[in-house]
Amino acid sequence: MKATRLLGQLIRLLLFSLLLALLIALAWTALQIASVADDNAAPAGTTVARRAAYRATATAIHVDEDQASLEYDPGIVLMQEIVTSGTPASVPADESSAALAADDFQLPKLLIPRDPEEGKWMSGLEAPRRVTPAIRRHRLVNIMLLGSDEELTADNFIRTDTMIVVSLNVETGTVSMMSLPRDLYVYIPHGKMGRLNTAFGIGENLNWDPGRGFGLLRQSIFYNLGINVHYYARVNFSGFETIIDRLGGVDIAVDCAYRDLYPIWNGEYRWRTLPVGLHSFDGFDALWYARTRKYTDDFDRGRRQQLLLRAMWRKARAEGLVATIPRLWSEMTDVVDTDLPLDMLLRMLPHLVALDLADVENITFRKNYHTTEWITPGGAEVQLPNEEPIAALMQDFYTPPSPYQVSIAGPSIGVYNASDQDNWDIVAAERLRWDGYNAVALGKLEDGAGLASSLLTDHIGTEKGSLAPRILRALNMTEEQAEQDARADREYDYVVKIGQDYESCTYAVLPFDR
Repeated sequence: MKATRLLGQLIRLLLFSLLLALLIALAWTALQIASVADDNAAPAGTTVARRAAYRATATAIHVDEDQASLEYDPGIVLMQEIVTSGTPASVPADESSAALAADDFQLPKLLIPRDPEEGKWMSGLEAPRRVTPAIRRHRLVNIMLLGSDEELTADNFIRTDTMIVVSLNVETGTVSMMSLPRDLYVYIPHGKMGRLNTAFGIGENLNWDPGRGFGLLRQSIFYNLGINVHYYARVNFSGFETIIDRLGGVDIAVDCAYRDLYPIWNGEYRWRTLPVGLHSFDGFDALWYARTRKYTDDFDRGRRQQLLLRAMWRKARAEGLVATIPRLWSEMTDVVDTDLPLDMLLRMLPHLVALDLADVENITFRKNYHTTEWITPGGAEVQLPNEEPIAALMQDFYTPPSPYQVSIAGPSIGVYNASDQDNWDIVAAERLRWDGYNAVALGKLEDGAGLASSLLTDHIGTEKGSLAPRILRALNMTEEQAEQDARADREYDYVVKIGQDYESCTYAVLPFDR
């Protein structure tokens, strides 16, 4: 009996020991899992914190002068004319017949506000008259791409600091892309002058009829620039980052060096220098690149935003995502606010699938030519539109590639990297392609690394019609950096060897101490 009791105690002790060991093992495992979870969460927490710091300290333009700019002037009659297919009745019939032809795209009609009272002064300026509309001889679908900053501010007002009009010519299969300066000071049809980037927010706050924010922006663009925008797509900063990240990032050939503050953690910043070269950006870095204005201006920023759109399109085509847009439509509209109907997208899809970047013309405003700097009575620095140069720019925007553009896209240009810097051949080739040239990057030049000065070789060898002067101008080179070597067996019509002195940044980007 005693032996049996002792055996029972030993068994209970053994079972208790096993249970205790099991509990210790479970507790240890739980601690390890928690530790791994904390390690995995740290990078995510860092990303969230630095993005929050970025947005908390980023600057944005406040509503012009005072909140009275949001008030509607009842003396303005909102809707006067209905424009069919984007062409006003005031355009002579013989000039607009193509625009008035049957259009199976069934684009939304534009309602135009009446001009303000003649001779009326607003904000120190006589109210401008409505400009003569650009003549549309082709079937175009114009979409306004907007980037807004409402995440940065707490004043319940939307500013569209990014405004890019993309025009698809469904007859020629080409696209024109134009950036509009956010500081363009124009007549807004709620009855006051203001920055163009405030028109959308004013329309939203006034519940503008028709079309709320985009309706007022659309009327403002037609009144001041003479072009009709049919649809819009708007993203905020988070949406922009999401799109870039879902693409797996983008590669950008940076042809101007930039320097600005870069958020790193909990409101802390460091100076970041982005050198000339090929860079891979995730959504956050792409946003930094698109928004930086230190040592530069809004006109160059518009150019960079178009470069980003080109990179996004290149990545989407390479990944075969363009044809899947309809299937991803519901997911896209979670991050993109748009009035583009799905059936319209389906009609456009065959043109988009076939679109190559060589078929895209990039158009930007030139400071002090298309615009004039001006300071409002309230002290705001703005840009006044210069009517004649802008009218020519808008007509170019509505016109498919000219014979000049076709002529420069024909001859081939091979670009070698003969410098000690990585990927400068890609940077130079992309700079030429931006201007419409048929350029291709060829990599490192064997036995040519460390070339002190860039060199252009013309293998066609004829003075008449030579592209050499234009290539030199695009790459910011001099005549002394060009030579002729006519060759019938040439592989490329022109060859550029990029040397150590390469510097094609001819935009409004100021030098800085590196």
